[in-house]
Amino acid sequence: MKQLKEKAALSEKIKEDEIKTNMTKIDDKEILLKYLYDRGDEVLRLADSQFPVQTRIIVKRIVELIKSGEIDSLISGGELLAIFRSVGLRIRVDTNIRIEDHGKYISFGEKLKEGI
Repeated sequence: MKQLKEKAALSEKIKEDEIKTNMTKIDDKEILLKYLYDRGDEVLRLADSQFPVQTRIIVKRIVELIKSGEIDSLISGGELLAIFRSVGLRIRVDTNIRIEDHGKYISFGEKLKEGI
């Protein structure tokens, strides 16, 4: 009976630790999101979906730098993408190039096909 109580207490403690860890992760993302602009949130979302473990580590480190005051300015999407690429993570970002042609926008590929 005593062993069952100890196991229950241990499993409850593990659950509490997991909840605290998840709250910290959410808090770190929330803090970082306040410092992002110019598609920074999109880059963070893409990085998290493509490299979740590495993104968590990088986000945690960036938030530590923000809290310590080493980073005090906003971070653009391009800068965040450069951070991920500098550590070897090739985040794939969808890019569309559109050109205005006679009052309507067409893709760059379509414009090239027209020229041929």
